[in-house]
Amino acid sequence: MSEISAESCLKVMFELVQEGGGIALSLINGNRSSLKPDNSVITETDLKISALAARKLSPFIKSGRHVLIDEEDPRRGEYLDDAFLDAHPFVWSLDPIDATRAYANRIPYYGISIGLMKERRPWLGMVFFPSLNELFYCDGDAAYFVKDAFTPAQVKTKIVPVDEELSNRSVFIATDDILSKFEWKETDCRVIILAAAVCEFCWPAIGRGCGSLAKVHFWDLAGSWPIFLKAGLNLYAFSDGKPLEFLDTAAFERGEAPWKLKDYYFLSSERNLPFFRQRLTRKS
Repeated sequence: MSEISAESCLKVMFELVQEGGGIALSLINGNRSSLKPDNSVITETDLKISALAARKLSPFIKSGRHVLIDEEDPRRGEYLDDAFLDAHPFVWSLDPIDATRAYANRIPYYGISIGLMKERRPWLGMVFFPSLNELFYCDGDAAYFVKDAFTPAQVKTKIVPVDEELSNRSVFIATDDILSKFEWKETDCRVIILAAAVCEFCWPAIGRGCGSLAKVHFWDLAGSWPIFLKAGLNLYAFSDGKPLEFLDTAAFERGEAPWKLKDYYFLSSERNLPFFRQRLTRKS
């Protein structure tokens, strides 16, 4: 596969999330789940969608220019290497079921997330919420939100920059760590906790929330990354406010938690970032 186009990659992405969504819905009521060593949840559905992605992306991977970083791949930590990433200009990243705990409890706030980096920068991305039948995707030029996805009634809307003027009606979507590690001043913006990266990163792109705070793995954000960029949002480090602009290995943990961000990050417009940084402080 010497040539690659956005269209060929998107075709596989659409097939993957549609078929994966069917798997998720067919198994959600009788799904077997267990806990990983890190106490996160894994289900039969995660493994089936992971295997599906491996099959569908096989022609790309065999070219030698592509690599898949899958949450369920035990070798994923080996890919956290600059020389390796430089040798693979196309980096795919899959979260078969993001918010697996929600899914295991039949809560509809979960999604299938697949992203593709080109020369370490976010290029194409897709996130599908099977139980909500909502799809977010970026084709490299623009991002879209699709209601009733993969049905004759589907409605596609182009995502445009969002820069909400904050008020007491505004909602900030936070990681559950906020309960134990942070203080939030709620005078003119309220916090909601969903514990679902796909919601934290996709929903503000269409105005469902003004921003979010998270400390996640690369596969948790890869599918959403190009989408929220088209909405005029970016990830800014809690410590210094610097944006995450490319797949920088220095930003991620190694060892027992490879590919997890070292810092917490705000998802925000540039204008609203100072507001969030003033209202969120670490507990002493």
